[in-house]
Amino acid sequence: MSATSKPAEAVVSREGPSLKARAMRLLARREHSRAELGRKLAPKVAEGEDLEAVLDELAARGWLSDTRYAEHSIRAKARRHGPIKLAHALRAKGVDEEAIAAGFRAAGIDGASSLETVWKTRFKSLPVNDRERARQARFLQGRGFVLEEILRFLRGSPA
Repeated sequence: MSATSKPAEAVVSREGPSLKARAMRLLARREHSRAELGRKLAPKVAEGEDLEAVLDELAARGWLSDTRYAEHSIRAKARRHGPIKLAHALRAKGVDEEAIAAGFRAAGIDGASSLETVWKTRFKSLPVNDRERARQARFLQGRGFVLEEILRFLRGSPA
């Protein structure tokens, strides 16, 4: 055996952390939805490991919760986006409708999007003509607010 070659035992590397350890490391950084965590862990599944069993165990222990993820996400983004956009983003992450509704309820007043607050970040005065009204309405629709609420707000006066 030459000085540069290594014994066979040293060449075989450790497979890395277990699937549960990887999941715990990801969950320690931030909340994840079940689907999002499963998507991140899927490429790391080794032979003999069961991803669904790991996710079920994390959920049973309360470490993985779609409702908690939805609540956290809603609280974090409610100042910039309306309820439609928030719900759409959560659906894209694999959160079901029941968890989204529970997340909105749990977020309470902290998760309530204020159309007026979002409007004030961009505009100083109510629209004076139809073109400006349409521009402001498009902005607010893009932020995820309901058209009826937008039109009612733009016809009224911001407090």
